[in-house]
Amino acid sequence: MKLDHVTSRDNPALVRLRKLVAEPGGYRKTGSVWIEGDHLLRAALQRGWRPGLVVLTEAAMQDATLAALAESAPRALVVPTALFKGLSSLESPAQIGAELALPPAPAIDPQAASLVLDRLQDAGNVGAILRSAAAFGVRQVLALKGTAALWSPKVVRAGQGAHFGLRLAEGLAVDDLAALAVPLVATSSHTDRRIHQLTLPSPCAWVMGHEGQGVSPALMARCTLTVGIPQPGGEESLNVAAAAAICLYESHRQRG
Repeated sequence: MKLDHVTSRDNPALVRLRKLVAEPGGYRKTGSVWIEGDHLLRAALQRGWRPGLVVLTEAAMQDATLAALAESAPRALVVPTALFKGLSSLESPAQIGAELALPPAPAIDPQAASLVLDRLQDAGNVGAILRSAAAFGVRQVLALKGTAALWSPKVVRAGQGAHFGLRLAEGLAVDDLAALAVPLVATSSHTDRRIHQLTLPSPCAWVMGHEGQGVSPALMARCTLTVGIPQPGGEESLNVAAAAAICLYESHRQRG
């Protein structure tokens, strides 16, 4: 591992990383993503990802555990805390972060249990949904155009490491979903079919729609089945991340 001590904010690597952090979709230009904190770095390493660059504070370098994580990369930069803050989007910055090269966008697996995200706007919702997908064994997530950037810092942070075990494709059009051979299933408040009373197709592709507008008509027309989630409390609708967790859990439960 090559170890460099950096004290200038004009260091080319730090300048590049600040630009990457500042733009939610910046990874699409660079082909790499910035992850912050030892939890995300460990999650990536456990899934076989290897960082190209690690940045850690001078204080972190004195911590044997964090210093050992830095050795996972061929190059590490040790910086003052003030410089590390310039790479952080957190109120309380972590002490270590890493840059990872992103793999090429995967082709759609026609037979895979999947999750389709239709123009979801909130990064927190998208990250939480990715966590549920990983938790319940859904390995393919297909994001349509208009969905929050899947590898943006906020979505990655909310995903808590789920990204590294998922097949992620984004920027898709509705017609691209024709590649799926599994049935599409959507939730709807306009159906009497309740999710817990049905035998769900397995595998299937669950469709989660825009927070305000729901699933687009064009995508809904492709769905084989619509189901309702009982809400005896009388609220009009669930948060989309909560709805996704319920749907994915029920599919998992029925698979046994």
